[in-house]
Amino acid sequence: MQERGVQPVTPTAEHSKGGSLVAKVLIILNREPYDGTDVTWNALRLAGKLLEKGTEVRIFLMNDAVDLARNETVKPESYDQDLVAMLKDLIGKGVPVKVCGTCMARCGIHRGKPYFEGAQKATMNDLVEWILDSDKVLTF
Repeated sequence: MQERGVQPVTPTAEHSKGGSLVAKVLIILNREPYDGTDVTWNALRLAGKLLEKGTEVRIFLMNDAVDLARNETVKPESYDQDLVAMLKDLIGKGVPVKVCGTCMARCGIHRGKPYFEGAQKATMNDLVEWILDSDKVLTF
């Protein structure tokens, strides 16, 4: 029985690698990295687990989540997870990360600071392309 609201991924030539289905999942993050919740941490953990299962994962950072791609963002002493290191680890494993260019100047604690290497400055058009090319879009 199929869950309500969940559509099965239909295999296409683009998704087929060695005869197995590879889903494309886009994760959009909006929240400030260290906001007192585990929302961002859980999104990054999920990205890692999806990657382990062979899923093609992409991450787009918007709003205050753009600070996650800035070296100025440091883990507070009270927090036990280094979210910036988690994102860099995912990038190192081949996960493409795009970051809203408009948000660079408008959002985050470190407004105007550049994004670190591996996090690509992007546009709303880039996000639209990723959404249209994804099987699932998850927003945190």
